[in-house]
Amino acid sequence: MKVLTHHIYEYKKGLRHLVLHTLDASLKLQAEMKLQQQGIDYTIRYVTSSKINLFFGDAECIRVIDKIGNKMLSEFTPEEDFMLGTMLGYDRLQQCKRYLRKKIIKEL
Repeated sequence: MKVLTHHIYEYKKGLRHLVLHTLDASLKLQAEMKLQQQGIDYTIRYVTSSKINLFFGDAECIRVIDKIGNKMLSEFTPEEDFMLGTMLGYDRLQQCKRYLRKKIIKEL
């Protein structure tokens, strides 16, 4: 939960517009309460029955995640993967390289 608290701090300071935080599913309610108390939008995706991906940040970013749908990150199209990485603030050049690798593999 310390890392979650740090991610919330970074979001509140404007360093990020969207955060992806993976945690044990047993901490789901505790994490939700923390975000609700801060008035932060979020959505949750189960990775496994015991692990969740918690996306939180600006409402528009959360809406995009919700529009992509409730699927595993590994099931994202190369375009969805690129968009998510960019939204999370990952290096754009690295995202371009990753996108091209995924497109080449998919086309084979």
